[in-house]
Amino acid sequence: MAATEAAMASSSLSLETDTAPVLETSGTAAATAAISPATAETTTAEAAAATASAEAAAGSEAGDFKSAMANKLLSLNGVFAVHKPKGPTSAELLNRLKEKLLAEAGMPPPKCNKRKKQTFKIGHGGTLDSAATGVLVVGVGRGTKMLTSMLSGTKRYIAIGELGKATDTLDSTGKVTEEKPYDKIKQEDIEGILQKFTGNIMQVPPLYSALKKDGQRLSTLMKRGEVVEAKPARPVTVYSISLQEFQPPYFTLDVECGGGFYIRSLVSDIGKELSSCASVLELTRTKQGPFTLEEHALPEEKWTIDDIAQALKLCSSLLPSETGLKKPKPEESKEQALSCEFISLNEVKGEDDVIQSY
Repeated sequence: MAATEAAMASSSLSLETDTAPVLETSGTAAATAAISPATAETTTAEAAAATASAEAAAGSEAGDFKSAMANKLLSLNGVFAVHKPKGPTSAELLNRLKEKLLAEAGMPPPKCNKRKKQTFKIGHGGTLDSAATGVLVVGVGRGTKMLTSMLSGTKRYIAIGELGKATDTLDSTGKVTEEKPYDKIKQEDIEGILQKFTGNIMQVPPLYSALKKDGQRLSTLMKRGEVVEAKPARPVTVYSISLQEFQPPYFTLDVECGGGFYIRSLVSDIGKELSSCASVLELTRTKQGPFTLEEHALPEEKWTIDDIAQALKLCSSLLPSETGLKKPKPEESKEQALSCEFISLNEVKGEDDVIQSY
């Protein structure tokens, strides 16, 4: 009997012991279930706040960086050189460069407003034909005022001419207007006439050129089909000219000349002097003033604010002291608005002697 009661007591105790934790666990789960929505909302809100704070911090840092780059862009002053590829005109290339710099600085494309003072100026001095490649001198900030001195400096070209073929543009982009035999022309024949084109000579500019008639470029008038008279011959200077290679019908020239000289006219005149005809197949400007293609011309992948700032430091040492930059007026350095203006100067009228600023 006592054993039975003890067993029953033990069973009862076991039941109470096993049941109590189940009831407690059930209650805890119920409480947890009741609290979870509020906790989840709090956690979500905290996460959202943390994300917004991080985004704000990142945005602030990005804004500070863009502001710093914009200030650096506006502080650039001087001249440097870029490598112009075949295809775009000099003006199109300058626009591409300007757009890349403004985008890097986080600045919107400027709206032209001649009433406002410019704070970002960019221009080029010495136009290259769209089919030509090589050194194109660019001025930024107060450096645009230095571009005029670039026009009077020497230029050097490597030109490949083609004998037996004449075109209306005097290069490979034009329509063939005449064909003549060239098979009897020898290397010594070309070398023998080059002296006639060296020194101070008279040259007739091409009809397709930047020279103007009634305010319009001759090339524009020609493309419209209008009748255009050739400009009279004018004095130009050729410092040196040499034949680098001759593989008929092609011949390669290395020419160093002054401002206002046309390589296309030179090649055409050489063809005529040889009792044939000729036109430019390829043209590369290897030097303009102190800037060379190999050492100073920036390729497009280096058209960045930092790379240009470094190029300006390097190029400043190449320029004569008289062309150095003057210190800006106090009001100029404080100006922060951005506007633009198109300027075209023709101090020396020639296709290679045009300054364009934006």
